[in-house]
Amino acid sequence: MQYRELGRTGIKVSEIGIGGGGFENKSYSDCKTIIDCAMKSGINFIDIYNSNPDVHNNVGKALSRYPRDSYVIEGHLCSMWENGQYRRTRNMSEVITAYEGFLTRMQLDYVDVGMIHYVDDERDFDSIFQGEIIEYAKKRKAEGIVRCLGISTHNPDIALKSVESGLIDVILFSINAAYDMLPASEDVDILFEESTFTGRTYEGINPQRSLLYQTCQNAGVALTVMKGYAAGVLLDGHQSPFGNAMTPVQCLHYCLTRPAVASVMVGVSNPDEIIAALAYTTANDAQKDYSTILANAPKRVFHGHCMYCGHCAPCPEKIDIAALNKYLDLALIQKSVPETLRDHYGLLEHHADECIDCGQCMENCPFGVDIIGKMKQAAALFEN
Repeated sequence: MQYRELGRTGIKVSEIGIGGGGFENKSYSDCKTIIDCAMKSGINFIDIYNSNPDVHNNVGKALSRYPRDSYVIEGHLCSMWENGQYRRTRNMSEVITAYEGFLTRMQLDYVDVGMIHYVDDERDFDSIFQGEIIEYAKKRKAEGIVRCLGISTHNPDIALKSVESGLIDVILFSINAAYDMLPASEDVDILFEESTFTGRTYEGINPQRSLLYQTCQNAGVALTVMKGYAAGVLLDGHQSPFGNAMTPVQCLHYCLTRPAVASVMVGVSNPDEIIAALAYTTANDAQKDYSTILANAPKRVFHGHCMYCGHCAPCPEKIDIAALNKYLDLALIQKSVPETLRDHYGLLEHHADECIDCGQCMENCPFGVDIIGKMKQAAALFEN
């Protein structure tokens, strides 16, 4: 296992970390097995966004058998448990109660990264960073209960604002080839114009995301990665926008070659999934190489598939079509819509049922997406 510094914090974390979602609905024995497999393999970094008290109790008990300095915890503020369900909160009394409970159940004297949970909206960001939540986070940091501050977001604009604030040391951000890319490219770091298309589609990383990565690198702000496999989409050749499945090793290598990335938090629910990720530690260059999949994806693969490029804008009803389609695509590969994903959709300022079927977006879309149909599908899925 290789270790990287968590930006300017100086904390050493394993390149592969564990995302906390896989501990849900697991017994203590199952959680212990996952923790033991991870620790034995050299994984020392664990993200716990999950607010389920049972998860906290089980993971905390499993970790209590190890020296505190042998693992690094990314623990989320503003995530609470109510009536048997996760809920994001900005209510100050709820934030404090939930976080104090998290510390107690996890048996922690301190948290390495105090992660302000799920901030995608600019008004939400401003409210947090001009209000009580950031003051509480700063107070806990001054007391040594939180060693450094972080924020989780899927929005590069919010991530950039976080860096500019000077208060944030770590950003948990969704990174993978599908989220970063417009259509595939032989050189993934260069944006080509449509005039360069010759039977294949040549595009590069979204400029705003590229700016974020470089800005974080320059500022010493670490990126930790969520959704490195795009919720499994990239591992499935039928679902992948690139027409072929990527391996876990290729997905991890893509993420770990982005500037400022310190670790990829892999969602695992059993030791086999840890072992699949650990193949990265012994993989050779050929096994890590993802370029052929991205470069050789046939142009036809993209016809009818949203690439989240935003060329469909502007929408007269101000629907964020790219974001909405991203949430829809993620939801469609699940057996049921996760509450966190439903929450992401709910935070959008305008929703699919506001679509007036004008078709302006479809005229603008370079990939022939049936956007009106997507809006109807999203409304039926998210708004029932």
